[in-house]
Amino acid sequence: MWRLAAVRPSGRPRRRPPHWPWARRNYTRLVSQSEPHPEPKPEPKRPLWVRWLALTLFVAVLGVAFVNLGEWQLRRLHERRADNQVIRANEAAPVADFDQVFTHPIGDADEWRRVRVTGTFESGRQYIIRYRQNGDADGYEVVTPLRTDSGRTVLIDRGFVGLDGGQQIPNTAPAPPSGPVTIVGRVRQNETGRSGAIVPVDGHARSINSDKIAADLRTPVVNGYVDTLSMDPRDTITAQVIELPELSDGPHFWYAVQWFMFTGMGALGVVVFIRGDLRDRRERRERAWQDQPHGSAAH
Repeated sequence: MWRLAAVRPSGRPRRRPPHWPWARRNYTRLVSQSEPHPEPKPEPKRPLWVRWLALTLFVAVLGVAFVNLGEWQLRRLHERRADNQVIRANEAAPVADFDQVFTHPIGDADEWRRVRVTGTFESGRQYIIRYRQNGDADGYEVVTPLRTDSGRTVLIDRGFVGLDGGQQIPNTAPAPPSGPVTIVGRVRQNETGRSGAIVPVDGHARSINSDKIAADLRTPVVNGYVDTLSMDPRDTITAQVIELPELSDGPHFWYAVQWFMFTGMGALGVVVFIRGDLRDRRERRERAWQDQPHGSAAH
């Protein structure tokens, strides 16, 4: 008996897959090749220029900051070189008389100049300057007022006393030599800082400031002070001479180079990032073009 085939609306009979497995596989392959492939979806347009602009602005702001930091380090380098030149010049200058130098507030140009002063220590009021360093050593310094032959009072830093591991800072300092003394020392300007560091309390302070010590003594004191190099007669304490600062350029030049390198690396990073985006977009387009069929295998 004849079996009626299913008829499509177009009038053609519907093709049915064969029952044999090998024929079914061939049938499926032929049908999939003969049917048209769907068109690939268009690649969404990403606003890459927005990301590039934001990145460029961010790197530009960082670049300005890095350049300013590099220039600041170069300025510090110039200042340090100028200070070193002043120190070398003052060290090479002959020893000056105290009254020739201490005629005005002590500034950078006067510091580390060698002077000679003669007078008598006022042993009743001495000051221990805590938490000091001399080179790599930790310790304290002893400051004693000196009444000069001209009737003025100047602070004399009698030197640095190192402390071993378990030693404590004493509450009082040994008495200075009695009678007239002659001191050769270096001129120093007042140290600055928080009031808790420069204002003496019970004969102790962390920094040497002649104005604050004068207020504590209630006696006029000349601006600045003197670091002892030698004393005649010899001092009663065994103290080290305060070392000169290191006369080198320090790390400022290489810090400046570092900041400028960061600026260049940031600019290079922007270029690499944009090139990477362009390469990724090109590769996506190439893959989409390769996946798109360029002809029907059935024909």
